[in-house]
Amino acid sequence: MGFFDFMTEDIAVDLGTANTLIIHNGKVVIDSPSIVARNRLSGKIIATGHEANRMQGKTHENIKTIRPLKDGVIADFQASEEMIKEFVKKIPAIKKKLFPPSLRMVICIPSGITEVEKRAVIDSARHMNAKEIYLIYEPMAAAIGVGIDIMEPKGNMIIDIGGGTTEIAVIALAGIVCDQSVKVAGDLFTSDIMYYMRTQHNLYVGETTAEKIKIQIGSATEDLDTPPEDMMVQGRDLLSGKPKQVQVSYREIAKALDKSILRIEDAVMETLSKTPPELAADIYNTGIYLAGGGSMLRGLDKRLSRKTDLPVYVAEDPLRAVVRGTGIALKNLEKYKSVLIK
Repeated sequence: MGFFDFMTEDIAVDLGTANTLIIHNGKVVIDSPSIVARNRLSGKIIATGHEANRMQGKTHENIKTIRPLKDGVIADFQASEEMIKEFVKKIPAIKKKLFPPSLRMVICIPSGITEVEKRAVIDSARHMNAKEIYLIYEPMAAAIGVGIDIMEPKGNMIIDIGGGTTEIAVIALAGIVCDQSVKVAGDLFTSDIMYYMRTQHNLYVGETTAEKIKIQIGSATEDLDTPPEDMMVQGRDLLSGKPKQVQVSYREIAKALDKSILRIEDAVMETLSKTPPELAADIYNTGIYLAGGGSMLRGLDKRLSRKTDLPVYVAEDPLRAVVRGTGIALKNLEKYKSVLIK
């Protein structure tokens, strides 16, 4: 334990398409939308996270909101770097220090990531004064976060539905046996809703409104036990150009999302069909675990359970399952060495 160790801070990062979460000292210290607002004239970043999110869809030509991550990977290198830098600066314990400490980081990456995309994540972290960088696959982090003992010779299936991708994996002996990554997730659900409102109601709604609809009345099936009440939605009438309001029910949203959810179901079935028989036997007993924000869609667990004939469990606080798992891996680096990618 030298002076260098004293200067090092450990942080766990879940760099998501929709939200970025950071754990420091076992606590979630940052939970912010992955979005930045940039001034077009000066090129400066004027807002990140919640503040930039509020600007989305309401900017004039000199301000541009950027979501630096697309489909779970870094799309805009510079913006993502500045975003993470801002987030790290906001961590209370680091804010207080005179000198920026060097960091030891564990960062989540999607399981379908390429070597080039992996490099981009590592380079970003390097620029932020990270001395030690470990990567961990999202489904693996989600499994640890859900509370599965991943070291056992026992099969577990985890589905992590994020903003950009849905990661489906069967995990045993601290490794991913078979996995599938589909680009169908929260963001696609949102654009499905936007498309539905345009075609069925002649109502043009923005992303923020569509997201609200998804959270308030979004559903994966038309037969819910406790259905949410209808929602009033405001937008622009495509025909007259005037602002107008329509009433929308959860059944309509279930219709709007049906195709995308079918694609997730197909991917789950495909992963199950590739699972070795001994592990399939385990999964029959343990069921399927859902994590990520997308798993909070009403009735999704029920629908997947009907499709697979297996019990489906939604993790508690599914939005934070991945970052919780990353934090646990960071705390017990020795134990999870085999899971981490250097």
